Amino acid sequence: MTKVLIADDHAIVRHGLRQIVSETDDIRVEGEAESSAQAIRELRDNAFDVVLLDISLPDKNGIETLKQIRREWPTVAVLMLTTHAEDEFGVRAIKAGAAGYLTKQSAASQLVTAVRQVASGRKYISPSLGEELARMVGDGNDTRPVHELLSDREYQTFIMIASGKSLSEMATSLSLSPKTVSVYRSRVLEKMHLKNNVEIAQYAVKNGLVT
Repeated sequence: MTKVLIADDHAIVRHGLRQIVSETDDIRVEGEAESSAQAIRELRDNAFDVVLLDISLPDKNGIETLKQIRREWPTVAVLMLTTHAEDEFGVRAIKAGAAGYLTKQSAASQLVTAVRQVASGRKYISPSLGEELARMVGDGNDTRPVHELLSDREYQTFIMIASGKSLSEMATSLSLSPKTVSVYRSRVLEKMHLKNNVEIAQYAVKNGLVT
C-alpha cells in the first residue's frame, strides 16, 4: 500500500485529490497539510511513501520545501503538483530532486499513474517536460535562455516581479525580508541585463513565462 501525504493550501484541492486516490486499492491518503511547516510535521510524525507537494505554499515555497524533504527523507518520493506551466518550474523541480511534476489541470487523468510510478522509484515526466530536459542537455548552458541561468530564488523573484507583485507581497510569499528580496531583484536585473521591473515584465511576457 502506497501511503500519500497531500500538501496544498486549498482544502477543495486536497479533497479532490483524495477522491481521485480513493478509487484505487493500492494508494491511500494518510495525511494532509495546508502549509510547508505542517507538511514537515506530518513527515516527522508519520511514515509516507509519496508527497503530493504544491509548489506555492503560503509559508514557504514548494521548491525550498522539496529540498528540505530530500535532505531529511531521501527515500520519500515527491511529486510536485502545481497550476504553473511545466516550462516555468518543471525543470527546476526535477533538478531540485522531485520525482515528478504534474499540473493540477491534468491531475484527474494522470495522478494515479504518476503516484504509482514515483512510488516504484521511477520518475514521472510528461512528454513535453521530457523534451525540455532533453533540449537543455543537448544545448548546453551557453545556449540557454538567460532566465534559466537564475538561481531558484532569483527565478521566483523574477516571476513575482513579472506578475506585478509588490515588494511586501514577495517578501511574505518567500518568507524573506523586503531587504533580501531587493537583493534578489538586483541580482536578476544584473544577470539578465535589464534596467527595471517593466523590462522584467516585458521579457517574461515575450518568453511566455507569464500571461
